[in-house]
Amino acid sequence: MVVDVLHPNRANVSKDELRAKLTELYKVSKDQVQCFGFRTQFGGGKSTGFALIYDSVEALKKFEPRYRLVRIGAASKVEKPSRQQRKQRKNRAAKLRGTAKVKGPKAKKE
Repeated sequence: MVVDVLHPNRANVSKDELRAKLTELYKVSKDQVQCFGFRTQFGGGKSTGFALIYDSVEALKKFEPRYRLVRIGAASKVEKPSRQQRKQRKNRAAKLRGTAKVKGPKAKKE
């Protein structure tokens, strides 16, 4: 659904507060509600965004993108090296052939 929030004299409303309010209105668990994509109107006082209410927590975990599950605390973030480090590792490995790729770069003999 599209959600319009009126919040005069306030910068914006937290998504956690909105989830709590939607939980009251639709009589569902807070874990079944997902709010995202809010934009505050120019001049303030009104925000518009999206909300999804799932039938169950399992449905939410099945259909929601992982990054939005991480935001609400339903999943943990996958820690990986930075994009630049991954590219550098790929390029270093491209210079090696055969079993040397498994062992990694060797020190040059001088």
